[in-house]
Amino acid sequence: MPFFSSLKEKINNKKEKSKYLSGFSKTNNALGKKLRFITENNIKNKEDFVEQLMITLIESDVGFKTAEKICDIFYKKSQDFLYLTKEDVLDLLLETFDEIYKDKEEKEIVINENGITVILMVGVNGSGKTSTCAKLANMYIKEGKTVCLAAGDTFRAGAKEQLELLANKIGAHFVSGKENEDPSSVLVNACRYSKENNIDILICDTAGRLQTKINLMAELAKMNRVLNKEIEGAPHNVWLVIDSNTGQNGISQASLFNEVTDLSGIILTKTDGTSKGGIIIAIKDILGIPVRYITLGEQIEDIKEFDFDLYLYSIIEDLKNVS
Repeated sequence: MPFFSSLKEKINNKKEKSKYLSGFSKTNNALGKKLRFITENNIKNKEDFVEQLMITLIESDVGFKTAEKICDIFYKKSQDFLYLTKEDVLDLLLETFDEIYKDKEEKEIVINENGITVILMVGVNGSGKTSTCAKLANMYIKEGKTVCLAAGDTFRAGAKEQLELLANKIGAHFVSGKENEDPSSVLVNACRYSKENNIDILICDTAGRLQTKINLMAELAKMNRVLNKEIEGAPHNVWLVIDSNTGQNGISQASLFNEVTDLSGIILTKTDGTSKGGIIIAIKDILGIPVRYITLGEQIEDIKEFDFDLYLYSIIEDLKNVS
């Protein structure tokens, strides 16, 4: 069965299908329309097509290194065809994207079966980290978990108040400190509070920091140490929150944060408002870090576990009616 057909069959009954397709509409429109344009006719000159494909992928924020890999794999696959129809191109592209994303083994999200699961949320200013903490907490509460939100961002004006307001709204426990207090001490208190109150999941917000600020990154390393001292194995998950609109800058963010703390996943925010969805494949290809969740709106419920099959279908949906 052609790859596109098997993919379509796989995702047809998924509950989140319509949400993903609408949420990724800008990504779909940006990449899909460009691919449609360069596949208007049957392709006989594969070298010229691959050159156009390379440009299209780079313009869609896949990045040079990953775009080059995609083109190389695509070209090798195309050698089995005398010439390529639009259907062939669609199948080969989908198959290539799938191979690259799934090439590196993906670790499961860690759940601490013997106590509190600690999630450390990191990222730069403006990525939507604090609101994403609340969205995650709400999702876990809906699953029947008890959740504590720790306001580790003691520097940004209003950060503590924002998280406390959200915690009260969703029924999460909340721990904070004083303005400009050492954030590590807040996380220590949050760990102890969580143990005393039989919390299932502790989500730790942190100050939005530029990845180039050495002192702030050193502070982040300290947070990792104190969490591990209080709760064995903590933080069990370290997730980097990236604004989808940052595009390729997200790669450098992930790379530098990964040097300080062992990132185990990415949460992409504002995916409903960007045309730069190619970064998802690039981050996994270059750093081997999977996307765990995406946010597709501003409501507290607008967070979804990332589904690569749905994402793959959505970014190429504009080509689904090729003939």
